[in-house]
Amino acid sequence: MFKYLNTKNSIKISNFKFQIGFTLIELMVAITIVGILVALSTSAFLGAKRSARDAERKADLEDIRSALEIYRSDCGLYPPDTGAGALVPGAALTATCAGAVNTYMSLVPQDPLKDQSGYVYKYTRLTSSTYRLCAYLENGSGVVIACGKCDESNAVDCNYSAVNP
Repeated sequence: MFKYLNTKNSIKISNFKFQIGFTLIELMVAITIVGILVALSTSAFLGAKRSARDAERKADLEDIRSALEIYRSDCGLYPPDTGAGALVPGAALTATCAGAVNTYMSLVPQDPLKDQSGYVYKYTRLTSSTYRLCAYLENGSGVVIACGKCDESNAVDCNYSAVNP
């Protein structure tokens, strides 16, 4: 009925010859498609990570803002800034007001990239009743805010600001 002739990488059934395997062109097309898909998914993944870090930065500034408002409620004014403006990550925000020592924030948050970027959160007390918090967002608009630099080496301008109401 069928004649099986087994030759290298092919099977001959009657007068039909079937190739086993893929041609070089087929392999190149498949590898190219996989490469394009990997590149697209990697860029989307990295963009999502940047957005998540930016959301964390905004949430950190809101936490700092809340602590500053409670501080002002207790002490009648906002805490003085350090002059450099950078909040010290990991330090506590405490004050002695009306004879009692209060902790308003047990740990000042650190930028999500930690030591990799050198980015810092900046606090500037403008008056006893106003302040500005600044940060650098990776997906920011690139607009420079009047906060100065947002990294330890003074190379990156702040592009996000939160001012008290």
